[in-house]
Amino acid sequence: MHSIFGQLPRFLSYYNLEFILQAALTTLLLSISGCVFGFIFGFGIAVLRETTGPLWLPLRAAAVLFVEIFRRIPFLVTLFLVFYACQALNLDISVFAVAVASTCIIGAAFLSEVVRTGFDAIPSQEREAAAAMNFTLAQTLFLIVIPQAWRVILPPTFAFFLSFIKDSALASQLGVVELTYSAKVMNNKGFSPVLGFGAALILYFAISYPLARFGLYLEQRLGFSRYRKP
Repeated sequence: MHSIFGQLPRFLSYYNLEFILQAALTTLLLSISGCVFGFIFGFGIAVLRETTGPLWLPLRAAAVLFVEIFRRIPFLVTLFLVFYACQALNLDISVFAVAVASTCIIGAAFLSEVVRTGFDAIPSQEREAAAAMNFTLAQTLFLIVIPQAWRVILPPTFAFFLSFIKDSALASQLGVVELTYSAKVMNNKGFSPVLGFGAALILYFAISYPLARFGLYLEQRLGFSRYRKP
């Protein structure tokens, strides 16, 4: 403890704090970009799987194959697959871009199932009524299904986002300067691991806790609105 307190003034220097806070911002940007674009692509995949007819069959099969593969591959393996694929294609992109692409792939695979579960939560009688009124698939989804399904979709989406903030630490294996990487750098500079990883712990909590509370608020609010009496 004496050594830790002795290192604390040097650890809290301007340049160290700037480096750690920039790493925290990278963690947040990586998580947000992966989940936002992952949700957009996942939503498209879920809508694609709602299509019918033989013309859409190859795309539906490709969507199912994509989801089933990347939901079962660890995030770290996906990171290296994307990294080496970019090298094989001679793409000159940063490791941060590789990490964002990997998070988008994993996010799309998992969030497409979240969206599809929300679609399936809508009673089939409503879809049948829409079909009886000659609604197209787009009309059925955007006028009937989605306005009700988003209440089911949002809470698990926030839960996935929170878990993804922690999983983003694996991007440090590629050299992305995020929170876990910054803690390793502080440790390599001679500071106690308690200081480096303790700062990372505090910042992970500072990022995750407000989002967790907001997700809980949404879950309670939307859950009440679904079941309240008219």
